[in-house]
Amino acid sequence: MHSPGNLYVVSAPSGTGKSSLVQALLELDSHLSVSVSHTTRAPRGQEQSGREYHFTDEPTFRAMVERGEFVEWAQVHGRLYGTSRRAIEQGLAGGLDIVLEIDWQGALQIRRLFPDAVLVFVLPPSWDELRQRLLRRGEDGEAMIEQRLANARLEVAQARHFDFVIINALFEAALFDLKTIVHSQRLKYAAQARNRSTVFAALGIG
Repeated sequence: MHSPGNLYVVSAPSGTGKSSLVQALLELDSHLSVSVSHTTRAPRGQEQSGREYHFTDEPTFRAMVERGEFVEWAQVHGRLYGTSRRAIEQGLAGGLDIVLEIDWQGALQIRRLFPDAVLVFVLPPSWDELRQRLLRRGEDGEAMIEQRLANARLEVAQARHFDFVIINALFEAALFDLKTIVHSQRLKYAAQARNRSTVFAALGIG
């Protein structure tokens, strides 16, 4: 479906820094809004339901799947994650630019439903650095870290299906790259014709 708003999807293995990048982007760009996903995992640290995620139990999540309430959903590290269909469709129809922070499986599902979606994959600079970031995060034991690293090797192979790839070696540079992607999408002909229609009309083009 085509819509007035832009849809950006950011995916990456755990520990790559996608959450920090998306949060920093939202603080810099007032025209962007984030879609809060549903998940069956427990909150971490200071996370609050409705802010980082809508936290729910598995039976409730499964019922939402049966009712078709998700545009995408997937099982990641043994937990379920899903994106609200209503929230995305209403936001885009209203002209909002929306960013989704989801795994690669969900990103490819989104592409099938929203062909104009812009898919961005964030890579770590090396496997050693990814391991160190997971250790510094201090949220997982050694077994879970090894599982995340094993999963990451499968996940990075999916980067070839995405429109853009960012290597997060230096956070400031990676954030600049992400901002550039978002801004360039807004400068496409169709977007400019839609958002600057009075200029286009005055110039006799459309």
